[in-house]
Amino acid sequence: MVTTLLFDLGGVVLSNAWDRAERARACAQFGLDTRDFEERHWLLGPQLEIGAITLEAYLAQAVFYQRRGFQAPEFRAFMESCSEALPESLRLLDRLRASGRYRLAALNNEGSDLNEYRISRFGLAQFFSAFCSSCYLGARKPDPEFYRRALGVLQAKPEECLFVDDREENLVPARALGLAAERFTSAEALRARLE
Repeated sequence: MVTTLLFDLGGVVLSNAWDRAERARACAQFGLDTRDFEERHWLLGPQLEIGAITLEAYLAQAVFYQRRGFQAPEFRAFMESCSEALPESLRLLDRLRASGRYRLAALNNEGSDLNEYRISRFGLAQFFSAFCSSCYLGARKPDPEFYRRALGVLQAKPEECLFVDDREENLVPARALGLAAERFTSAEALRARLE
């Protein structure tokens, strides 16, 4: 019997925070060389997401390794502006929380600065009892260790959990560890599945 619902944030509850599309928009807006920036992100992004470097260090190495016509606070504000709520998903979370039937937790890959901004900006603490984010766990999806650590933090058995993510590659290792896993396509489809 499922007692714990585990949700990815980007692409499920909120828009993605700093994925390919958002980085492409940043490159266009700030006149960055896309190839150079993506190469730097490819090296630094995973370190940011597991909490090994700060957002400040990431920006220093990925963007401000040379003089720019803009400052770090402006770039960071752009990064934050990429986040939007998915209203139908928030309504579903509110219904699930109010039902009292499930414990809700977030399982996401994100650096701590953006993660904390998004939790605060969208009031996510009212829905989730825990945030098992890569920056706190020191591991990222789809690494199986990420899911083991999250289960340890939550003191949850895999068979009691349903994990919801919009990317199949993140669901495969969860299933291998014994979690039920559902690919998110819409809040309405998820609501119907849960009913």
